[in-house]
Amino acid sequence: MKRKVSSIRKLEESIRDDFRKSCKKQEVEISDITISYPPKIEMGDFAIPVFSIAKENKREPDVLAKKISETLPENDYIQWARADRGFVNIKIKNGILFSVICNEVEKRGERFGWTEKSSGKNVMVEYLSPNTNKPLHLGHIRNGVLGMTTSRILEANGHKVIKANLINDRGIHICKSMLAYQKWGKGETPQSSGVKGDHFVGNMYVLFNQKVKENPSLEKEVREMLQRWEAGDPEIKTLWKTMNNWVYEGFKETYDTYQFLFDEYYYESETYEQGKNIVQKGVESGIFEKTSERGVTVPLPERDFGKNEDGSQKQVTLIRPDGTSVYITQDLGTAALKTKKHKLNRLIYIVGDEQNYHFKTLFALFEMLRFPWAKNAFHLSYGMVELPEGKMKSREGTVVDADDIAAEMTELAEEEITKREREGGSRGNPEDKRKRAQKIGLGAIKFFLLANDPKHRIRFNPKETLSFEGKTGPYCQYAYARCQSILQKIEGEQKAKVDLSELGNPEELSLVRNILKFVQSIQQAERTLNPSTVCEAIHGTAQAFNQFYHAHQVLKAETEAERSARLQLVRATSIVLKTGLALLGIEVVEKM
Repeated sequence: MKRKVSSIRKLEESIRDDFRKSCKKQEVEISDITISYPPKIEMGDFAIPVFSIAKENKREPDVLAKKISETLPENDYIQWARADRGFVNIKIKNGILFSVICNEVEKRGERFGWTEKSSGKNVMVEYLSPNTNKPLHLGHIRNGVLGMTTSRILEANGHKVIKANLINDRGIHICKSMLAYQKWGKGETPQSSGVKGDHFVGNMYVLFNQKVKENPSLEKEVREMLQRWEAGDPEIKTLWKTMNNWVYEGFKETYDTYQFLFDEYYYESETYEQGKNIVQKGVESGIFEKTSERGVTVPLPERDFGKNEDGSQKQVTLIRPDGTSVYITQDLGTAALKTKKHKLNRLIYIVGDEQNYHFKTLFALFEMLRFPWAKNAFHLSYGMVELPEGKMKSREGTVVDADDIAAEMTELAEEEITKREREGGSRGNPEDKRKRAQKIGLGAIKFFLLANDPKHRIRFNPKETLSFEGKTGPYCQYAYARCQSILQKIEGEQKAKVDLSELGNPEELSLVRNILKFVQSIQQAERTLNPSTVCEAIHGTAQAFNQFYHAHQVLKAETEAERSARLQLVRATSIVLKTGLALLGIEVVEKM
């Protein structure tokens, strides 16, 4: 009986079914079947390792793989099966392979590779979390692109995602900017000074840090200001609201530039009291202990945190002796608020690795308080981003500014476009060129920040990142533009009947293999919360397309049947590249 294989999922199900039947003939018990891909195209399309199966059944892997491959039938979709060093490699008939994949890509469009059914999981991704005492910098951009891409990958795997931004809008650091403005601001505003709001307030923070070196007593004034803020002093609250609003206006411009989106905003000023209430309940139940009339600490479990050098038990402060709350206090309050409102199954915090200890402590507090969702909290930690000295300016003098990077990368991309136009003897529209340059420049930043494992510290070189060759965003955008260049030339043509069995040379097989890997990469990225696997798959697809593009004619193929089949493969490739880049928050360009 012929089996209808109409999708990638059904193709893999059919392979598993036939593999199970072959195992049954060998009287082999199996629990799970992993499908992967052989390292070389000529070795087949799919590979199934038998090592764990052989171990469970006390058989030799090589011998078992040979027995299974011999009993796998050559049928309406399997061309052959062969054993290879503990793997069963399976070759699918080319007509079936290309039809299943290309047709599914066209049918699913820009949701190709997405899970069709919702998993029912509610996941909150909390990312960016800026302080309102300074503008966003390069570290925030790595955080932001990780946040947006992680959210999209979770959505692609069927989860309902709530993207949240916790604004750190109160505390000692914020008061430093406020005190500096009170003393030396001279009544200026972002509008009167022509400075973007977040930079204007950030300049006040830098000024405070300069002045405090000359006058250490300013630290005491800042602590007093924080106490006045928590006591609701009208003058301090009015100044605080004014300066924060300046910052929010500046942040919005940067969010729009990088396309950072949020479903929920939480403000430390609105959650710290909830955190203090949780701490108080912890004191009443004996989980936390008072160290003074107003201060609260909690001892940390030795098995997880060890001891201090003097042998004493480690502790964490939850309320200072003066009664003011600390950062971790509001984290408790925010977590309680958002899990209750959204009935969350999972909480993902995207924060730099310098906060690893903070989140280890926070999650320990969740456990102590017996929050039901305590084990479903995850810290997606990432390393710092560094730049070669002198490559980028910094308005703050100590960090690399996000707005500067976007402008600089756009300028560099525009220079590259102009250079290529000059070499090609053409001259583009300046406005169109600027728009393309921004997409290419921002795409270069995002791809670079995502193509590396989040845990790794990385060094960002703008010109290398903007290269149209190698593992870069522009290289992948260029491959898409090449696809579009071909497809635009056939606009208006009546679509011919396609026989995809015409396809099957090594370059075509490599390209369709990479499209298959793209689907797998979305699933792997969700399991590991590591978007670099998607970057790898997109780059692999772009690379395979360019090899195909240079090796074979499409519009001038030898036969009409071959031309139609290759055009469908090009269409599928363009959809996959656009879909993959969209997961990374990168816009495509029709021409470079």
